[in-house]
Amino acid sequence: MGCCNRRCGLIAGAVFGAVVAILGGVLIPLGDIVIEGTVEKESVIENGTTAHDNWVATGAKVYRQFWFFDVQNPQEVVQNGATPVVVEKGPYTYRTRYLAKENITYNPNNTVSFLLPYGAIFEPSMSVGSDQDKVTSLNLAVAGAYSLVPKPLHVVIEKLIKDTNSSLFQNRTVHEMLWGYTDPILKGELGLFAPYNGTYDGYYNVFNGKDDISKVGIIDRWRGERSLQFWGNKYCDMINGTDASSFPPFVDKKKPLYFFSSDICRSVSASFQESLVLKGIEVYRYTLLSSTLASPVVNLDNACFCRDPKTTKNCTMAGVLDISSCQDGKPIYISLPHFLHGSESLLQAVNGLSPSLEQHFTYFDVEPITGFTLRFAKRIQVNMMYGPSKVITVLKKVKDYTIFPVVWLNETAELDEETADRFKKELFSRVQMLEMIQMALLGSGVIIFVLCLISYCCVRRSEGKIA
Repeated sequence: MGCCNRRCGLIAGAVFGAVVAILGGVLIPLGDIVIEGTVEKESVIENGTTAHDNWVATGAKVYRQFWFFDVQNPQEVVQNGATPVVVEKGPYTYRTRYLAKENITYNPNNTVSFLLPYGAIFEPSMSVGSDQDKVTSLNLAVAGAYSLVPKPLHVVIEKLIKDTNSSLFQNRTVHEMLWGYTDPILKGELGLFAPYNGTYDGYYNVFNGKDDISKVGIIDRWRGERSLQFWGNKYCDMINGTDASSFPPFVDKKKPLYFFSSDICRSVSASFQESLVLKGIEVYRYTLLSSTLASPVVNLDNACFCRDPKTTKNCTMAGVLDISSCQDGKPIYISLPHFLHGSESLLQAVNGLSPSLEQHFTYFDVEPITGFTLRFAKRIQVNMMYGPSKVITVLKKVKDYTIFPVVWLNETAELDEETADRFKKELFSRVQMLEMIQMALLGSGVIIFVLCLISYCCVRRSEGKIA
């Protein structure tokens, strides 16, 4: 009778262990469903969600660091046609994107509209000097007039240059070059980013994800249009993806991430590079491919981005993007800093450039469950073009069209420790607790089942020997 009770008890224990193990196994997919549901709910852009609070106003501090290319031999270039020699000068750092989105409108078609205000505050502690420091750089008015004014009218430019005692290069403060100064040739305000403070980017119209979480943050319209009006081509004028501040949740590293950048007037994609740990949080690092600014000879998709065969060596030049069509005709060329991934001819036209993959590439560190970008570094170089002229004296010695580097910037941000701790507490602590419960139930159930089964076999064997 005692042996029977023992066997029954062991069988019951084995059954209990199996049930516990099955419960732990069932909780795994069930737990995943709970986690996905929570993330999807909190990722929707509407009042009361975690995504909404971070979306309205950027929590992390965003900085723009500027490095100017200070020209060392301006007279030799103008008088003798020498190759310009430049020395990098910077960083000069400004805090940007500190203003909350404005004119936020929640639309009935599950989209949200808003304006993104621009603002810049100088950060002396993060700079090499005052933004009143002077740099010798390209004369923006001369370069701009050279491209915009037809050659038969270059005589007019020549007269304006002489009347104002101007040249191909000028000596200006950092603040003037970035945010504007009164130009003697144009008799108006001129600057690389002027006007900036008090202006806006947008209107943006983005999906809120309420009806389809895979579309959250994806841009529906920019400035009221579903496509750009800059490139005259359906492919190049597409507006793809988000603004890169976040992406739809549950990121698949096998697939590229798409985003639109108004700074470069086009959409681009980024590909997974590696997994990293940022303040205790696993993130996926995405980077731009070298093919992004490759010449159409290498990347056929870039053919519609080639605007002027004359200045891009019949569209065989790599590494630059002519965005004059979205800059009111100003001869602005965008590249990676120091012409990273650019054609050799770009580096040969100016001495002093040293492209570095480590220092000059663009990346986004994305938390894969939520799709939030927790750290990024967007690096862009602003260039202008000038070329030879038989009429304009300061350009008579110039031998070929030159895409000249004026400044490069690094826009960067990273979540702080407090935000990281809150992020881990609100999301990952729940996930980890659920995983621990799952593993504890599964593990203890299996152990109980195996021990009871072994004990049962031992009891049966001993009973057989007694018999």
